[in-house]
Formats: sequence, structure tokens, C-alpha cells
Amino acid sequence: MAEHPAYPVGLRLTGRRVVVLGGGQVAQRRLPALIAAGAKVHLVSPEATPSVEAMADTGEITWSRRRYEDGDLAEAWYALIATSDAAANVAASAEAERLRVWCVRSDDADAATAWTPATGHSEGVTVAVLTTNAKGRDPRHTAAIRDAVVEGLRDGTLVAPHHRVRTPGVALVGGGPGDPDLITVRGRRLLAEADVVIADRLGPRDLLAELPPHVEVIDAAKIPYGRFMAQEAINNALIEHARQGKSVVRLKGGDPFVFGRGMEEAQALAEVGIPCTVVPGISSSISVPGAAGIPVTHRGVAHEFTVVSGHVAPDDERSLVDWPALAKLRGTLVILMGVDKIGKIADTLVAHGKPAGTPVALVQEGTTAAQRRVDATLATVAETVRAQDVKPPAVIVIGAVVDVGPQTFE
Repeated sequence: MAEHPAYPVGLRLTGRRVVVLGGGQVAQRRLPALIAAGAKVHLVSPEATPSVEAMADTGEITWSRRRYEDGDLAEAWYALIATSDAAANVAASAEAERLRVWCVRSDDADAATAWTPATGHSEGVTVAVLTTNAKGRDPRHTAAIRDAVVEGLRDGTLVAPHHRVRTPGVALVGGGPGDPDLITVRGRRLLAEADVVIADRLGPRDLLAELPPHVEVIDAAKIPYGRFMAQEAINNALIEHARQGKSVVRLKGGDPFVFGRGMEEAQALAEVGIPCTVVPGISSSISVPGAAGIPVTHRGVAHEFTVVSGHVAPDDERSLVDWPALAKLRGTLVILMGVDKIGKIADTLVAHGKPAGTPVALVQEGTTAAQRRVDATLATVAETVRAQDVKPPAVIVIGAVVDVGPQTFE
């Protein structure tokens, strides 16, 4: 059989009996896909890994806690043989051959009647890479090909332009904290499929350079506002381009719903019946401190962290933040958009009981090549910001976690 190439096929296993022999690491890797395919999976094994046992406990699979016995493959459509008992594997393989059950063997691929391809998924497409014959099979090579194809589909570098369907509407995409590699896979794919991209200043700018020439890139800060408020003008631009049948991406820094006014845009689109997709992004409130070696929580140090917008000073009547309550918390306080207000914020926290010596770290341009970290305390942070010329965007971390990790972190 090894002289001929394998015939690739997709098995539709919904509601069909699949038998897995062995509850070790091979089963742990293969079972989720079988469950996702809707198969009625029955495991035969005296033992199982904790993950496999959890699948049985939750009813995702059934489990006979014993060794293989002749007849276990009766009425099966597909079998996976992955035990550590060589004799049992041979016997089960023979039963599968006798009953005409397609059978995969983890211990001896040449003796199997089916091979498991290296698979990956991207937006409704399954990529399966299979070595053409048994001789010279290299699982690492097939996995590498699989990874390259899936990554290309996900980030938009591998596309079928004549068959790709662009869906008119708007996607609110969180671009992450700044490093272009930290945007989500889905966000990057939607960018690659966009006709129009309306970008914030804090979005990952390097990604814009990768867009095809036909994509219209609009700087949100340069949209003519005229008689409109800035946000209203942005909403109108999203609506206008979407109504032209275009696929529009609103590229925002961090996450669209973390001080990003994303919900205002989603509501404006919903009011006029334009489809809107929200793609969460990595928030700078946790990613930037992490990139600077600061965990926002740490065992024995902080069991909570609170994220606050600092764009309005504590003494401003528009402030919605209960600063006296924050001063009493023992956990980590992360402040976004607060560089120019940090003096008043620090004074308010100290006035309501936060120790003046509480450590403070300011991480400017976090996750980018220009990242820098400046340390201070609540008592010294205002002067430190002036002396060190700290500029936005910067994430401010207040609390004992500032001193947990190293000053430099890669």
C-alpha cells in the first residue's frame, strides 16, 4: 500500500460511532477535533490523562475503563488506536481490517488504513496537509506547511481574490497596544480584506503600510469635522463608506470598548441598520505593564487590579471616578490617558489614604521600539514626569507590583 499515494477525503462523523483506544497524550490531542465533528466517541482505556478524563466527566465522550477486547470496534465508522500495548494495537488493527473500519495507528502508520493529516482552520476553511506516501513521512514538514498556509489565510497574505467575498459593513477592530504583531488574527485578516480603513493615531500604524494600494486609509484625526463633533464626524464617515457597499475597518488602539468609544460607533451603525462586527483587541492596560516587566496581579502582592481613565482630573465636575474609594484599595491601579493629570491624581490618592511612598511606573509607547519605563512614587511622580519629559501615550501603574519584576524585561 505504501507504493501508492493516500487518497485524501473528509469524513462526516456527526452522530457516527468512533472508537479511541488509549487515553494518553495522542488521544488528548485528537479527541477535541472528533468531538467538534459531532462524532459519538467511545474511549476504551484503563487510564486517561486528566484532560481526557474531564471530557468523559462532562459527557463529551463515553469511557470503558478497561483494556481493549475483541469486538470493541463493532459498528464503528472510524478508529484511533493509540495504546502502549503493542499486542493490543495489532489485534485491534486486525479487527478494524476485518470489519472494514478505517483505522489510524499512532505506533505504526505503515500498518494503518488511514492517516491523520496536519490540520488547521481559518474562517470556515479546513486546511489538511498529508504526506503522499508512507516512505519518508515527516510530520514536522507537513505541520510546517499547514502552519504556513493557515497563517497566510489568517493574515491575508494568502488569498483567492476572484473568489473572496467582501461583506459590506463595518468592523470595529482593536489593534492592540502598538506592536503590529499583537493584533488578533481575525483583526489582521479583516484588515487585509478591507476597502476602507479609518485609523486612530494609537492604532498599530505599521500595519497600514502592508495594505494593498487600492485600500483607502483615512486618518480619523484628519476627517473634516465642520459643524460636527469629532466622534459624530467619524460615525458619519463609517456610515457613508459602508452605504457605498464597501468593507470598512475602524482600526482602534487597544480594545474598542476600553476607553475607545467603540460602543458609540456601534450604536450609530445600528441606528441606520449597518452590520457591525466587533473584534476585541489586547488592552494596553495589561499588555503594556506586562511588556515592561510589571504583572498587574501577583500572588501574595495584589489580588485585584482596577483600570481607570485619567483624562479628567479628580477635581473636575465631569469625573465619574470615585477616587477616595480607589485610594483605599490594596490592589493595582492602572491609569490610561492620565499623564498630564498624574500630579492631581497622585495628590488625591495620598489625601485619601494611599501611602505617599507607593511605587509608580510610567510606561511610554509600550510594546513599540520606542518603549521606555520611568519609575517614581506617588510623592515624586509629578516632578518625575516633568523632569523625564514623559509624553502620552503612557500607561501608569500604581501599586506594589511595580517592584515585583526586573526593571528591564524582554
